[in-house]
Parts: sequence; C-alpha cells; structure tokens
Amino acid sequence: MPAGGTLNSGVSCVVSDCIRCRLRPANPGLLAYTPGCCFQYRMTPSSLADPFAGFSTHLLLSDRLQPVKPGPLVDKANRSYLPLNELSEEFAMNTTSGFLFGLALCLTLCSSVCAEDWTRFRGPNGQGISSEKNLPVTWSADDNVVWKASIPGKGWSSPIVFQGRVFLTTATEDGVSCRVICVNRGDGSIAWNTEVHRQNPGPMRKQNSYATPTPVTDGWRVYAVFYDGTVVAVDFAGERVWKNSEIKFFSLHGLGASPMLAQGQLIMPYDGSSREDSRLGWKVPWNDAVVLSLNAETGSVSWKGRRGESRVGHVTPILVNDGTQLVSAGGDRVQGFDPKNGDRAWSIYSQGEGVTPSPVVGDGLIYTSSGFEAPTIRAIRLGGKGDVTKTHIAWEQKKGVPALASPLYVAPYLYTITRDNILHCIEASTGEIVWMNRLTGVHSASPVYADGRIYILSEDGVTLVLRPGPKYEEIATNSINETCLASMAVSQGHFFIRSSEHLRCIGVAPKE
Repeated sequence: MPAGGTLNSGVSCVVSDCIRCRLRPANPGLLAYTPGCCFQYRMTPSSLADPFAGFSTHLLLSDRLQPVKPGPLVDKANRSYLPLNELSEEFAMNTTSGFLFGLALCLTLCSSVCAEDWTRFRGPNGQGISSEKNLPVTWSADDNVVWKASIPGKGWSSPIVFQGRVFLTTATEDGVSCRVICVNRGDGSIAWNTEVHRQNPGPMRKQNSYATPTPVTDGWRVYAVFYDGTVVAVDFAGERVWKNSEIKFFSLHGLGASPMLAQGQLIMPYDGSSREDSRLGWKVPWNDAVVLSLNAETGSVSWKGRRGESRVGHVTPILVNDGTQLVSAGGDRVQGFDPKNGDRAWSIYSQGEGVTPSPVVGDGLIYTSSGFEAPTIRAIRLGGKGDVTKTHIAWEQKKGVPALASPLYVAPYLYTITRDNILHCIEASTGEIVWMNRLTGVHSASPVYADGRIYILSEDGVTLVLRPGPKYEEIATNSINETCLASMAVSQGHFFIRSSEHLRCIGVAPKE
C-alpha cells in the first residue's frame, strides 16, 4: 500500500498520501488531482453493512478515460460521472459485492504504484533513473519487439508514457504542422494524431528538429513545446485545451530544452538569441533569456524568471530539495529559482554557450556541465543565496565533460559521454576519473539506469548495456539499424525507443 494506507478485514482503507510521488497533499482525503504530480484518494467504508458509507472519491475507473477536471467516479460505458449516491446501485448490489469492489479498488490502486509511468524528459524526476524490474537485456530490430509503430514527420522529442498511452510530438509539412501523437501502449496502434499548432520554420542545427522538446503529462493533459516557443495543452482525447505563444523564440541552434511540471505550473526555459543580431545571446551575453511559468490549467503566465546576462542553452530544468527549488541552466549560468514565484535564489558563472546536458543531483550535489569555449563539469553544493560561484562549487573537472547526452548519476559514480564519444566513470564525491572507454558511434540520447543496468543508445540505433561499477563491464549490444537521437523511455516493463521512422516497444508483450 502507499504510505498512510491500510487494508484489513474491516474494510478500512484510508490513503492520504499521493500514490505516485508519496507526497502529502495539502488537504489529504479526497481523491484529487494535484497539478504537475499525480493522484490522492481516500476510501473510508465504515462497515461491511454499508461498504460505501463515507466513501468520497473522484477515482477514474478506466485508464482509457481521463476527465478534464477531477470528479466523481466515471462510468466507462457512457463516459459520464456517477454521483456518489448511485454507487450502491452500480457497484454495491449487496454487501459482498460492495466489499469486493472496495477490495479490488484498493488492490488496483496499489498495483498501479508498482508500474512506473515515464511522464517527462528523462523520467519521473528528470534523472534518467527507473525503478522498473525484469526489463529486457537483449533485442534487435525485430527480436523482443512487442510492436513497431510508424511515426510520420520528423521530431526528436522523447516518448513519454502514462498508463496505457505513449505520447510524442512530431512536425510534418517541412516543420510547419506541429502535432501531438498518442499511441496505444498495448498494441502500438495510433489512438490519435492531432495538429495543435502551425509555425514558421527557420534555422537550426542539423541534429535538431522542429519538434525536439519532449512533452510532459500530469495524467490529465499532455503539454508540448515546439520550435517557435509555442506551448500547447492537449487532453487525453486529443483535443487542444489551450495554446500560449507568449515567447517568440529564436536561436540559430533551434529549440532543444524540454518543459517540466511543478506545483500546478508548466515551466519552460528559453535560452535563445536575438533574431535581428544573431550574435547577441549567442556569442555576446544578453539579458533576455527567460524561464517561463504557465498555469497548467489555463495556460496563462504565472511568472517569468530572469537569468541576467547569459547565452544560448538547451538545458531541461530539474527540481531539488523536495521540489522546493528549480535548478535551471543556460549558456554561462547555473541557477536556482523558487518555483512558486520565479525569484532567483542563487547563480553560478559557468562559462560556455550552447550547453545541452541537463543537470543531475545526488548526495547533496548538483552535477552540471558548461558549453563551448570552456567545457567543465561542476559539482555544486545545494543552498546559498546570490552569486555563489566562489562558495558553492565542490569540485570542477575539465575531462569527461558531456556534450549532448546528459550525465547519469548512479551512486557513487557519475557517468558522462564526451563530444568525442568517450564514456567516463567519475567519482561523484571528488570528480576523480575512475575509468574511460571509447564508444562506437555518436551519442545524442541521454543514458538510462534501470534494473541494475545502464543503457546507452547511439545515433546508429545501437543500445549498449553495461553494469555500473568501478570497472567497464559490457553486458550486451543491441541494434535496431535506424537513426536514434531521442532518449528512450522506460515504463511498465518495457523500453520505448524512437527512431527516425518508428516507435518501438521493447520487451515482453504487455498484459491487457
């Protein structure tokens, strides 16, 4: 059971902690939607005689349906909400059936905790770490492939997974038509493919695309960002809920960072350059970089965080300190913001533009890298206020600096892939190099740690499987013979790998 829950012969089941992130809601009790997070619920059948006495819930019975707003139980047959006073007729025809329903409901919710959703870039916490077990070790283009779905257009956003759905973005019509696609996790069929925005394509690096930011979901909507900076929210039926084009983004590199959710907000960094003078913000620092927060419900602007002088970057932010601080980096800067209001708490000078790898956190340190000019790994101590460049850098390392793929922290080591494709294992507490090994191919996708193994996907579609530790230990090499720049997703016992043409579900066929 989740924290705070009990299940016994007296049919008492009270769960007041979040069944996905285990965080205590502000008002525990009712099953409610916590924006940017997950669900809470409370079941308090007072007795066997009346198994639904005191039962107050907004539980969604079918993973195929998602209400726009939380409400009473959903009737799968007609997609309508069931008033609580109809529960006894619908589900509790007698004492026994009522008890069994309550029991099944508890067990269903408990089992959902065991299957992890992959809801954003690099997974639930943006670290590339999965709690999934019994994952496949070997596969090929056809072997150990549950299904393969053709994906139209071009996009290097990573797939995300929520229960029975896989979401990703793409751009067709040479980048003009921006689309969000929903794939049925069970069989790979396309549930819907919705155009959500039309944009004017422009310059970008050849490794980029017009649909590179990975979408994020809160279990009710999918939020996606495209090349020109436009943000959209789409419900699980494929209908656009809102669109925000507050930021007119421009960069000769294109847009590479991904959004995240925090405290009911959709947060997206925009570290671009001037459209009129492309050197401004790229080669020359400027003051126009923005960390934008939108209300996830309405799409309205909540706040705009300012970096001060900075340059181009493509870094996806993460949350630290139990979600109370947002760490976001751009060219020349690593910074901490208050996610409630966008106030900048601290800043570190980290010279280098075009920085791409996203930070990871472990053992009280944030591990970051800088971009071109002076590439350096920096381990930053949490806390501090103002400019903490001279006080909060625990160590620096100029070898093993990641270029495209984000680092991976698996205690006690930090794993990085350099521009010349050398994999480094670094002592995370000191920055000392433990070992190095040259890899085959180019690596844009960020590595994943799952089931006790590290998975590293190359642009040639080859996944290297390693055992983490103080020496290089290769377990398997798996090729799908297609170009891959998107990072893989891990969910419900499967890997989801996007190539230039397909989305593959790797592993044993899922249970319906």
